[in-house]
Amino acid sequence: MARRASETADGPRRSTIREVANAAGVSVATVSRILSGSYPASPATRARVMRAVKELDYVANAHARALAGTPSKSVAIVLNSVISPHYAHVAQGVETQAAVAGRLCLIGTTGGDPERELAMVKFMREHHAEAVILVGNVVADEQYRERMSQYAHALATIGSRLVLCGRPPLGPGVPAVVIEYDHAGGAFAATSHLLSAGHRRILFLGRRPDYTTAEGRLAGYRQALAAYKVPHDPALELEGTMEWQEGHRMMKERLAAGPPDFTAAFAVNDLIAGGAYRALAEHGLRVPDDVSMVGFDNLPPSLDLNLTTVHLPHEEVGRTAVRLALEHEAHGGTYPHVTLGTHLVLRDSVRPRLS
Repeated sequence: MARRASETADGPRRSTIREVANAAGVSVATVSRILSGSYPASPATRARVMRAVKELDYVANAHARALAGTPSKSVAIVLNSVISPHYAHVAQGVETQAAVAGRLCLIGTTGGDPERELAMVKFMREHHAEAVILVGNVVADEQYRERMSQYAHALATIGSRLVLCGRPPLGPGVPAVVIEYDHAGGAFAATSHLLSAGHRRILFLGRRPDYTTAEGRLAGYRQALAAYKVPHDPALELEGTMEWQEGHRMMKERLAAGPPDFTAAFAVNDLIAGGAYRALAEHGLRVPDDVSMVGFDNLPPSLDLNLTTVHLPHEEVGRTAVRLALEHEAHGGTYPHVTLGTHLVLRDSVRPRLS
C-alpha cells in the first residue's frame, strides 16, 4: 500500500518551513516573519501562509519540537510596573490562578513604553507562554493596533492566547481575549455621588489624552455632568499621569493660581487622590470640610485617607485572564470579551455642599 507523502516508516513526517513557503508561494523568510508577528504582510499573503501552516500542520509540530525537554508550562503577564498597587494586585491574581492551573508565571514590565510592550510580547511568544496577558493603560494608535494584531495572530498559530486586561479590543477578527473594567460606569457613579451632594464645580484630576484608562474615566465624568445638566468646563480637567506626585502637582498648581474655584475633585486613581490630599493640607484646606473628593481603584492609600472611591476587582481580573486563556477550547475556540463591574465604596471624604 502506498504511503502518503506526509508519512514515513516511523510515522507522521514533520513538515518543514520550506514546504510551507512553497505551498503559500512566498519565501521562507516571509513565512518566518509572519509567524513571528514582525512582518507587515498583506491580508492575502497572511491568509495564504496561515492556510499552508494549517494544511501542513507545521505550527503544531514546530510547537511540539520547541517544547521538547521543557516540562514546565507557563503564562506571562506584561504590565507597566510592579510598584503600582493596581498592577501588583492584578499580577497577584494571575499568579494565584496560574498556580491553581499548574503553570509557572513569567512577569515583564514596560514602563508604559508601547515599543517595549511589543518587544515583550514577542519575547514571551518565543518562550512559548500559553497566554500573554497585557494589563492596563496603552496609547492605542493605529500603528500599535496593527502590530499588536500581528502578534495576536502569531500567538494563535502556536496555540497561545493574547489577553487584553483593562483595555479595549484591537479590532474585529483579532484573536484576543478581552477583559475590560467598566471605567466609564465607575466614573459616572463617582461623579454622580458628588453631584448629588450639591457640588457643581468638580475638578477632574488625571486627564491624559489617548490613554485608554484615563479616557474611559473622563468619559464617565462628562456623562454624569450631562445627566445632571451641569455645563462642561474644560478648564476643570487637569492633565497628569497616574502617580502620587502628579496628584500633588496638579492640585498645588491649581491652588497657586488663585482662590479655589471648585468645591470637589474626582481623582482618576487613589494615588492621585493621595497627592491631592497633601497639596490641599499644605494650603490649609481639609477634606471633606473644605473640598470633597472621590477616587478610583479602592487600593492604598484610600483606606488611610478614608476616601470614597470606586472599587475595581483587580485580583479577579488576573484570575479571569488566566482561566479564560487556558479554557479556550471549552469556549468552542472563541475569544471571550467580558466586562467586569465596579461599585462605589462610600467612606467619609464627601460632604453635602451648603447653599
